[in-house]
Amino acid sequence: MPPGTNTPARAPSEAPARPGLVLAALIVVAGVANLNLSVANVALPSIGRAFDSSQTTLDLIAVGYSLGLAASVLYLGALGDRYGRKLMLLLGMVLSIPASLLAAYATSDDVLFAARLLGGISAGMAYPTTLALIAALWSGPGRTRSIALWSALGGGIASLGPLVAGALLQDFWWGSVFLITLPLALVALLMAWFLVPGHVNETTDPVDNLGGALSVVLVGALILAINFAPVPGKGGLALVLGAVALATTAAFGIRQLRSRNPLYDLHVAGRRIFWVAACAGIIVFGSLMGSAFVSQQYLQNVLGYSTLGAGAAFLPAVVFMILVAPRSAKLVETRGARSTLLTGYVFLFLAFGWMLLFWKDDSSYWQIAAAYILIGIGVGFAGTPASHSLTGAVPVRRAGMASGTADLQRDLGGAMMQSIFGALLTAGYTSAVSATIAQAPDKQQVTTSIQNELTKSFSSAADVAQQYPQHSSQIIAGAKSSFLSGADWSYAAGMIAILAGATLVFLLFPRQEPERQLLAGYQAEDT
Repeated sequence: MPPGTNTPARAPSEAPARPGLVLAALIVVAGVANLNLSVANVALPSIGRAFDSSQTTLDLIAVGYSLGLAASVLYLGALGDRYGRKLMLLLGMVLSIPASLLAAYATSDDVLFAARLLGGISAGMAYPTTLALIAALWSGPGRTRSIALWSALGGGIASLGPLVAGALLQDFWWGSVFLITLPLALVALLMAWFLVPGHVNETTDPVDNLGGALSVVLVGALILAINFAPVPGKGGLALVLGAVALATTAAFGIRQLRSRNPLYDLHVAGRRIFWVAACAGIIVFGSLMGSAFVSQQYLQNVLGYSTLGAGAAFLPAVVFMILVAPRSAKLVETRGARSTLLTGYVFLFLAFGWMLLFWKDDSSYWQIAAAYILIGIGVGFAGTPASHSLTGAVPVRRAGMASGTADLQRDLGGAMMQSIFGALLTAGYTSAVSATIAQAPDKQQVTTSIQNELTKSFSSAADVAQQYPQHSSQIIAGAKSSFLSGADWSYAAGMIAILAGATLVFLLFPRQEPERQLLAGYQAEDT
């Protein structure tokens, strides 16, 4: 073996020693990252009132955690492959504690955004490592079942975030939602320390640090460009960020092709099963997070749900996600990943279509729950094959690359879909408010400063309504109508994205038998 190549990788056994405890430890670690990801959504209206934040700032706070995670995950996954996945797991849990405290006691929305970004980086250390360890420790059907449980329970924990956060907000300040994960992080730290094996099928190759830095800039610039695109006066900044994202994408690709030890092996990434599954998963997990982001604001702002009621409303998605995921694993084994992915896409498309048609200012709870049930079923079916196909298409020593990509599915997908949904929500809301003011018979009484407050965000419009009680009902009605207009733009965009993803899978993902042949060929090539 030439110097500098990987150490021989043993084939993973069907399962490690004490498989149940090891998997439980990995799921709890993933749960910390997942829970931190979702707790902010239900608190956004409260945060907006506390800091008088614009809709764009709220979008950034919501997406900050995903941004930190998505931007760092490829680099940190490679560092874990080289220096120890268990070490990265432990460091991530340790860093999550000060990040949560900083978010809870943030003195401004700018500090809160920075804390969310730091929390995302801590999750970038821990979360992808959990899937990498599953790929390294399990094989065959055992790996598929483990990924299904990891995906379902991790997603379920994330989806419970709004419920727990909503309950806290009934009696405590907005920052309390960021303290939820502290006890779980301590438990996860202990479980990882004592139960998770170290140094399993890791590489001795040097890490491509330049490629890692480029990947951080690439993802960060892309997400920020999407967020700033609809903001008045920020078009120039959005263009600059977009140009930076394009330039770093080109530089990253050139670097990976020329590097002896690329951070992201483009040969492996070019495998059909890998790249199609990666794109498919971005849309699946992005749909889940994007819908949660918009719907939590919709339930509180438009329907007047309490924070607890809004969090509890999401429970049907949790229940059905957990119920369906084990059946998804069986379907992957019997019918293949393609059929399972397409089944999930059908339910996700129906969910967004339902939201577009039936989520109005007088919707009953059964109309809300129906959409959440469809989302839970869709993600439950599609989540397992999206992650399973990635780990099956790479050599085990590259598990960090596969897990990093699987994490990008969720977090880049979530950050992109939340950013796109947030941008459309902002643009639609601002456009509708401006049109309403222009058509108002007493529009000359609306000063520029008042119009700026009305178009800033729903919470700002509510503050204006309190200042002018004689016009309060008109202002609130207009803000609700405008929010619904922006939300409909988001739901329509979700349907288009899901349809595009389903078309990609239908046309390019192999059927069951060709899939097995391709995976066998990949394994033979990598041995």
